[in-house]
Amino acid sequence: MSRDHRKLRVFEKADQAVLRVYRATRRFPIEERFGLQTQVRRAAVSVPSNIVEGSARQSTADYLRFVVIAAASAAEARYLVDLARRLEFMNDDDCDSLVADYTEVLGGLHNLIRSLSDQPGRRQALSRERPSSSSPEPIKALSPKP
Repeated sequence: MSRDHRKLRVFEKADQAVLRVYRATRRFPIEERFGLQTQVRRAAVSVPSNIVEGSARQSTADYLRFVVIAAASAAEARYLVDLARRLEFMNDDDCDSLVADYTEVLGGLHNLIRSLSDQPGRRQALSRERPSSSSPEPIKALSPKP
């Protein structure tokens, strides 16, 4: 089942944010060309790219997986934009605007995740993905604290 990503407002907002990130990062210092400038651009591009790739997947579970990745990339982009401001590579106006954009994108992606998670076929897929009782015990050092 192919979905049209162009019909999603969250895709449009993420796509617009990429263009704004590229414009805002042009002014980064030359020594950041392969550092923070590249990182923030990659995180920004990853958001709409994962929405597009997920939309082209056949199953709702695959679509959901890519939307979750898009949300993680949006959170990363938001952090990196704020870091750029603290390093004084980006002005406050550009940063505030981009942080607001990525906060809005994250909200839209979380709504999409909730919607996809509530679909009947997805509930069945989730029950199949749960580990069986014969699964090994989780490693204590990596488990969350109670």
